[in-house]
Amino acid sequence: MITTQTLVALFLETRQKTESLCKPLEIEDYVVQPAIDISPPKWHLGHTTWFFEEFILKHYKSNYQLFHEDFAFVFNSYYETLGKRVVRSDRGNLSRPGVAKVYDYRHYVTNEMKELLKSDISKELEEVLLIGIHHEKQHQELLMTDIKYIFGNNPLLPKYSTDFSENFVSDEETKWISIAEGVYEIGHNSNKFCFDNELGRHKVFLHNYHIASREVTNSDYIDFIEADGYKDFNLWHADGWEWLKQTQITQPMYWHQIDGEWHHYTLKGLLKIDKNAPVCHISYYEAFAFAQWKKCRLPTEFEWEAAQSQFKWGNRWEWTESSYLPYPGYTKAPGAIGEYNGKFMVNQKVLRGASIVSAADHIRPTYRNFFQPNLRWQYTGLRLAK
Repeated sequence: MITTQTLVALFLETRQKTESLCKPLEIEDYVVQPAIDISPPKWHLGHTTWFFEEFILKHYKSNYQLFHEDFAFVFNSYYETLGKRVVRSDRGNLSRPGVAKVYDYRHYVTNEMKELLKSDISKELEEVLLIGIHHEKQHQELLMTDIKYIFGNNPLLPKYSTDFSENFVSDEETKWISIAEGVYEIGHNSNKFCFDNELGRHKVFLHNYHIASREVTNSDYIDFIEADGYKDFNLWHADGWEWLKQTQITQPMYWHQIDGEWHHYTLKGLLKIDKNAPVCHISYYEAFAFAQWKKCRLPTEFEWEAAQSQFKWGNRWEWTESSYLPYPGYTKAPGAIGEYNGKFMVNQKVLRGASIVSAADHIRPTYRNFFQPNLRWQYTGLRLAK
């Protein structure tokens, strides 16, 4: 049972952390949107604030006064239940409200929340508050990946920070972990926080399989590139091959070959690739093709969860072979909160684990991340199975 004091501390730490992630930014960086999947940092700051205003303060704080009547239109993301909103591709056109005004909004809502949380809170409010906190932690990760995309597509490839290391390097050999055939329980099973898509703990039957003890490395992936893996249609799904022809992609996102050596853009700037670090910023299509080339496959999300206690994870989101679907007995929550996960259960692949920019107190073995198979701007890699 989480105490109100602990909950308030977690809320305040989360709010402060988001702002600290923006400290290295110049004022011009806050509004840039180089692609539709990328949101400007200023929008993340406002959206995570709007969530607390919309879902908590408007309903639980008596006589609450909105900070600004237009901000719901500006900072709503995809909640159809809550009315009209700025089209996603236009978020970068929002030169107003200015950055200072958005920070004023954040501080206003944070202070109003502190006032509300001085009183005893109901179980219902606690549940919504936890969703809001972990929603903001999700956006902290998105904020970092979006900042990387903004800087990584700036011709000058500027540094975000000289202190932030993206790569966990290990010299350990890849070993195959054997998992015995049997029935395994999948899904969340504790009183700690989880999202609704992790609920519906259920049994699955798994055949004997092997799963790699470590993620695929940059060295492994360079071998794939040099073996013309991007040119062999036999390795690719039809959709993947069509995507490859349309995009003309020949290496992971942020990779550059300079004077015969591979470099990549990182939040520390442009660096030589460390071959022992896990590969990242690849799509599901690329992960699948690499696995085919190795005469292996990607694990299902159930295989990953059943085996995860036997290997290290948490540096890259790992593509799985599973489509993002509801667990048995899944039901969407009523109202706008029901739009949080359920509406996305189509045309997406499940990622498991966590990444180097995931909040440490936000990750768990049952977490189900999900993205469309062509997307690469997250810290996505792979682990082989057979």
